[in-house]
Amino acid sequence: MRSIIGLLILLAAAPACADDADAAALSLADKIDKKAEQARDWQAFIEGAAGGAQTRTTTQQNQRLSFDLLIDKTLAKGWRAVLADRLDVNWQNQFGHRDEINTLKEAYLSWQPKDDFVADFGRINARYGVANGYNPTDYFRAGAVRSVVSVDPASLKKNRQGSVMLRGQTLWDNGSLTAAFSPKLESQTNDAPFHPNWGATNNQDRWLLVLSQKITEDINPQWLLYKEAKLPVQLGMNISMLINDSTIGYFEWSGGRSPSLLSQAFNSAGDTAFRNRLSTGATYTTSNKLSVTLEYQYNGSGLDQAGWNALRSGPLPIYGRYRQWVQTAQDMPTKHALFFYAGWQDAIINHLDLAAMVRVNSDDHSRLSWLEARYRWAHDEIALQWQRNSGSATSEYGAATQQQAWQIVLRHFF
Repeated sequence: MRSIIGLLILLAAAPACADDADAAALSLADKIDKKAEQARDWQAFIEGAAGGAQTRTTTQQNQRLSFDLLIDKTLAKGWRAVLADRLDVNWQNQFGHRDEINTLKEAYLSWQPKDDFVADFGRINARYGVANGYNPTDYFRAGAVRSVVSVDPASLKKNRQGSVMLRGQTLWDNGSLTAAFSPKLESQTNDAPFHPNWGATNNQDRWLLVLSQKITEDINPQWLLYKEAKLPVQLGMNISMLINDSTIGYFEWSGGRSPSLLSQAFNSAGDTAFRNRLSTGATYTTSNKLSVTLEYQYNGSGLDQAGWNALRSGPLPIYGRYRQWVQTAQDMPTKHALFFYAGWQDAIINHLDLAAMVRVNSDDHSRLSWLEARYRWAHDEIALQWQRNSGSATSEYGAATQQQAWQIVLRHFF
């Protein structure tokens, strides 16, 4: 539109020089278009949060300041570098205690010598799975979360540290094959604020093969083979399909021989058997941008109801160690769970987004509830979040340190 208006003005003011005016206007339009199309190779935002938390005995005040940076830059033809990093500084009780934690999410070099082949090397946040709340095929999730700023599943996946790996992918019409190898770098984790913590994500050799092939326009399954040093090969599958114009159904499964999570937590392999994990559900989206997801989750490596009740009533150190191990592995402590998530974009008014999440442990009936309201401007956001853990004192969510928490979050994009 600007180029057309500029052209008409030039023609009206100097009809005798029409050719020169045309050339000048077209040149200006070309410059404007190029400037609009050029995307930045970096993104950054600063985020401040303040809120409170209620435990069983006390009330705490929490403050946080975070800086998030993403650089995705083309170095030369076929070469690209990616760096993603996040620094969180936390204070408790009116700045009386401070701690900081830096998460090196990604740092890798990518090489694409031709259109149908890509190779990457470095720290990569490799995320897999079609489910929303629990991803059995997200094999590189264990030990990856370094700082929890939100219990929203999308935040947990995005703000975690990747694994150092060599990854290659070949593509063809409607399909691809990916191979990745992640070597052992360190045996022990390191919680120092600015340590890359290789031992959390690269404490054993691991490899992964992923085959994707579209069958129809609505069905695009994915098959996975995963192996780590301490376990036999695990098989995985992801599939989603369009049920109707408003509903998408999905199924995610992983299976293979392995010890139970309880045996893995205590370095015992006496109960190795073929075990299944799965998530299945559907997402319904309305015409006014409201999406609702209901998901069933099953973990064959977790404790059944009787085993979970026995562990909860037993020695506290054993119970505590199992809970801590499962949380680090980002897995389910018991066999059955339900997940509900609703998101409404431009709810009631434009730029206001609402979200609600409920996790239910079906074996002890404890529950995690989370709500968020977020308003967006061009370069700023403000959000109000509320979270509640309910259940008995030794249940999955009832045993959490915080029973209830809220925070207000301000974010500015540079």
